[in-house]
Amino acid sequence: MILPRTPSFRLDGRRALVAGASSGIGLGAAAALAQAGAEVWLAGRREAALVPVRGAIRAEGGRAEMLPLDVTDIHATAHAVAAHGPFDVLVNSAGLARHAPALDTTPEDYDAVMAANLRGAYFLAREVARGLIAAGRPGSLVTISSQMGHVGGPDRAVYCASKHAVEGMTKAMALEWAPHGIRVNTICPTFIRTPLAEQTLANPERRAWLLSKIKLGRVGEVEDVMGAIVFLASGASALVTGTHLLVDGGWTAE
Repeated sequence: MILPRTPSFRLDGRRALVAGASSGIGLGAAAALAQAGAEVWLAGRREAALVPVRGAIRAEGGRAEMLPLDVTDIHATAHAVAAHGPFDVLVNSAGLARHAPALDTTPEDYDAVMAANLRGAYFLAREVARGLIAAGRPGSLVTISSQMGHVGGPDRAVYCASKHAVEGMTKAMALEWAPHGIRVNTICPTFIRTPLAEQTLANPERRAWLLSKIKLGRVGEVEDVMGAIVFLASGASALVTGTHLLVDGGWTAE
């Protein structure tokens, strides 16, 4: 009897673009992909913040390059991806949050969140897919969404709107690009201990609220998301597209 073999989680020979790679989940994604063997391109607005990430990856024997890039600049994004691609893997972790009661939302905050979380994610995914299709190569595109793309939360109407939209965008792109062998998925974490979550975690009342919702009883760490990223980037998820992977400690189970 010949047993089936588990597909490889290795990414040797793959080129991966990670947007928002200077900190938080993006930094974790870059580390995870490099540790799995990929050549990682670190994208972010601040080149100085990317330098130590590149250095740390190379110090471990990984391969990393820097690509200073603001995903809200659609034309610069298109030029950068065309110039340095094609990329077999995209992890789009660039984003921001400006929390406030819906009655107090300013147009400026609304536009800023949508520009980064939705518009930037949309066009970055499009450009990476464009490069893959032109090269006749399959690929895996992953956007870091949020559990808030599936539920609501206080003071998070704009953030939730952006992430719910990302979920719909992902399904439509997956359908369009499946004939080209391009898979499109999201990862939806709960509150992860990152700079983006500092404001919420520092508030005792909000921290108590979120811990009551996370059934495993703890805030997430960047390491909790890294395995999911490698899974969706690799051949281990070859039949997974147009869906989301919740890393939420059970928040959305009820």
